[in-house]
Amino acid sequence: MKLQLNLAFVLLFSMLYLGSCAQGADNSAEQIGAAVMAIPENLRDGAKVLGFDAKGEMVTLREGTNNMICLADDPNKKGFNVACYHVDLEPFMARGRALKAEGKKHEEIFATREAEAKAGVLKMPENPSTLHILSGTEGKYDAATNTVTGANYRSVVYIAFATAESTGLPLEPQVPGGPWIMDPGTHRAHIMITPPPTN
Repeated sequence: MKLQLNLAFVLLFSMLYLGSCAQGADNSAEQIGAAVMAIPENLRDGAKVLGFDAKGEMVTLREGTNNMICLADDPNKKGFNVACYHVDLEPFMARGRALKAEGKKHEEIFATREAEAKAGVLKMPENPSTLHILSGTEGKYDAATNTVTGANYRSVVYIAFATAESTGLPLEPQVPGGPWIMDPGTHRAHIMITPPPTN
């Protein structure tokens, strides 16, 4: 009798454990749905999506068929933040993720990628390449309606080593949401376009 109870307990525990693991791993469809909300609708179905497994590790949730890569919202961070970028930015993005995983801080990551880009080790896009971001501290994705609330959109156009002089852009926005160039003259030079928040 005691052996039967022990076996029943082990079986029940195993079912509950496997069920919880499956629940954590089976939200890939929701992660994909939320991640692609950062780009125009006509690009969503073909975008590659990187997300998180049950252990919280980044994995490929879906391979892509176009030139966009999307990042799902990190469940270990507060708020809502998804992003999609042109495939030409992947070496830059992947290198940043790798350095961050090594424990490097922002300044170290910037300096390392700057040196590698100047040395030709890190390949930066030859053409302007866009990063789309949808984020908000109170942002939420509703899978039933396929909508995001509480988040705002902004876009970043990377133009490696561009300057205010080479682009004609100001170093700060001249009007709310107006374009300006950040980190000019570096590998991370980019145009910031941040529309004012909407209700």
